Amino acid sequence: MKVVATIKDVRAARAALPSPVGFVPTMGYLHEGHLALVRAARTQNQSVVVSIFVNPKQFGPNEDYASYPRDLDRDLRLLEQEAVDLVFAPSVEEMYPPGFSTFVDVGPLGEILEGARRPGHFRGVATVVTRLFCLIQPDRAYFGQKDAQQCVVIKKLVADLGMPIEIVTVPTVREPDGLAMSSRNVYLDPDQRIAARVLSASLRAAAEAYERGERNAEALRRLVSQIIAGEPRAQLDYVSVADAETLEELSTVDRPALISLAAWIGRARLIDNIIVGQ
Repeated sequence: MKVVATIKDVRAARAALPSPVGFVPTMGYLHEGHLALVRAARTQNQSVVVSIFVNPKQFGPNEDYASYPRDLDRDLRLLEQEAVDLVFAPSVEEMYPPGFSTFVDVGPLGEILEGARRPGHFRGVATVVTRLFCLIQPDRAYFGQKDAQQCVVIKKLVADLGMPIEIVTVPTVREPDGLAMSSRNVYLDPDQRIAARVLSASLRAAAEAYERGERNAEALRRLVSQIIAGEPRAQLDYVSVADAETLEELSTVDRPALISLAAWIGRARLIDNIIVGQ
């Protein structure tokens, strides 16, 4: 496994890799969710590239950029075990040198749901992903369903700019009790960790209601909200029932729908989702 930190070196190393190339962009502090992406890439490509970069441009001024968990040595050990060919772990200065001023804006799709709560977040995501795609030039790129809106945004980005990259969405990896794996789960103390189970439980309840015939989107939103309200340690940020492709809020679930939420538990802001009607 080759590890590089500069644009010059990653371009040279990428040029030597046999195609097709699968790419997994990460912010590090890897868990089984990330490794599922790597394994999917390994099974579908001749070569696998992983980036590790905590992107400051997708964090707001009062968010957790400074405290976001980092452990590069551990990450590299895990990636070596997965037979990754190339790891790109640049510094902020390498990715955004002095004078950097070009950003990618995906429009209204980046201004709803997470984008409404985190202004500029998806501009930062789209910018770093575009930059990484230009450097790595992958045939396929892998993202987790847990970040559902991000998946929709990246697919839109690739389609609009005509990038010859297949975007592969990998199902959310969960703990045995249902909690979606996230690097931010490390923020939870033991009591908060137990409380966090309410997020996936509320989504499962909504999916079960849908399976029983509930098609009123507002009724599904209320159900999720009521279940989370029953957990005193959880504070709901939002719940959405939206078209799975456009993220347009629905009144009637008459097509595949993304039921998504964000909630605070202690200092951890966690997101989760489930798709119904596929």
